[in-house]
Amino acid sequence: MDSTYIQNSIAQLKADIFIDVRHRTLQKYTGNPVLDENQLFFLLVPFFNGEEWRQEQTEAAITVGIVYAALAAHDHIKELDATSKDQQLTVLAGDFYSGRYYEILAASGNVGLIRSLSQGIAARCEHQIKVYEHEVRTVEQWFAAVENIEAGLIGQFFDLYGFGHYIALAKKCLLLIRLEREWTVHRNGQESLLNIYIKKSAIHEGTTYDVVMQNKIVQLKTELMQDIKQSSFLQQDVKQALEARVEANLVSTN
Repeated sequence: MDSTYIQNSIAQLKADIFIDVRHRTLQKYTGNPVLDENQLFFLLVPFFNGEEWRQEQTEAAITVGIVYAALAAHDHIKELDATSKDQQLTVLAGDFYSGRYYEILAASGNVGLIRSLSQGIAARCEHQIKVYEHEVRTVEQWFAAVENIEAGLIGQFFDLYGFGHYIALAKKCLLLIRLEREWTVHRNGQESLLNIYIKKSAIHEGTTYDVVMQNKIVQLKTELMQDIKQSSFLQQDVKQALEARVEANLVSTN
């Protein structure tokens, strides 16, 4: 298995998701659904690693991808201008994607997947809501919330199909990638809501945003690379793919 095969598999999963949520008007004004290729990669890691993978798992992975697309659409609404035509259509896109995954789940009759995703969506939304609340939280609580937002649904998918041993890797890697993205936003002179709240929590703990972000990113990189090397269940080519995925998203913390 080489990088081309992996990218082709991710592209196929993305194409399958697009087919299931295609809508001409929404596509015209909002473009294709927002899909994170790192999340799609982790949905397919058990498949890349030679686990038993049937059509049911493929269909479930597509459904999880649609859920992420729906949540991403709602997350991308601009806080200060939610009344413009583009923003209203983005809301509708998120609602449309939500309707599609409910429709697909109902048609599949996969009760286990319905229960699992329902729990995952509820937990993910609870953590996302925290970003809009004005409660004091520790920096580590923010990191835990981000971890769930990025990887919680993938963890539910893994649990359902007996891939639980992949969860820790997915959580650490997707958290690392998100924090690196937030760090880049900060260094470019912009601030997300998440960055603002992490900064407030860091100050409350007597430190700085730069220190807590740099320390967490370095910690996650170190732990993740060690975990990949020591994971006996991973095939060598999958280890290399995981390491490459981590390296591709590295940013300087100097």
